[in-house]
Amino acid sequence: MEFLAPALVISIITLTLGATFVLRGPLGKALADRIGSRARDDAPIERLNREVAELRGEMAEVQERLDFAERLLAQQRERPGLPER
Repeated sequence: MEFLAPALVISIITLTLGATFVLRGPLGKALADRIGSRARDDAPIERLNREVAELRGEMAEVQERLDFAERLLAQQRERPGLPER
């Protein structure tokens, strides 16, 4: 069991130094930028939410117009035409 202790310590030190080297480099900076941008980039989401709400309003308006046109067509079909000779 005593022979595992030095190997374990060396492994931990090697992994720690390797992780420090990698995370301090470009990869670590890219990860930090990615994590930071998630927290502060809510503006595009808010813009999309407003646009979706606007499109839903326009869709409701178009549906009302379609219903009106259908009612007009139904009324014209129900009206009696000119008497035939």
